[in-house]
Amino acid sequence: MKTIVLFSIIMLSFLTDLKKPQLNKDLGYQIGDVVSDFKLKNVDGKFVSLSDYKNAKGFIITFTCNTCPFAVAYEDRIIELDKKYASKGFPVIAINPNNPNVKPGDSYKEMQKRANEKGFTFPYLVDEGQQVYPKYGATKTPHMFVVQKTEQGNVLKYMGTIDDNYKDAKSVKTKYVENAVDALLKGEEIKQTETKAIGCSIKV
Repeated sequence: MKTIVLFSIIMLSFLTDLKKPQLNKDLGYQIGDVVSDFKLKNVDGKFVSLSDYKNAKGFIITFTCNTCPFAVAYEDRIIELDKKYASKGFPVIAINPNNPNVKPGDSYKEMQKRANEKGFTFPYLVDEGQQVYPKYGATKTPHMFVVQKTEQGNVLKYMGTIDDNYKDAKSVKTKYVENAVDALLKGEEIKQTETKAIGCSIKV
């Protein structure tokens, strides 16, 4: 009798586990996944897709915005990433995922104004309808994703924060995004593929 009861408990647990969602997958892309392309409007009115970059080796994708203090603090560092790596095949693609009805400061008009003020050297795209950021599992602004172009498609290689000090760029000890891109350019394995994104929650 005990054996039957024990077997029933084990089977019930097994069936319950089968019904459980795969939480990591539900949160978005994971390291090693092929990311899908998108077509989003840039601040210049033109639409941008990853496929537009025929000669790219990969991309530094950042979900960012105008209004988050963390995003603002990292703007200059994101500009520097593009200056350093765009010519090497890893351009920056910035995407604003926030709902402008919740954050008027993140409206398309304000995005255009901010990009002009800062002299963004990269596309600053609006995620209209908030369709793209959930696929990536982005939760913060800024939230960084480094993808590499391969024969299989654009493969996610790193996700998380830019570096280990959002308060002071001069005090940074570990540059996670730079380390990831440098490793890819050298054909080496990335030592740290995931970190915790630090920033403001995405406004829905």
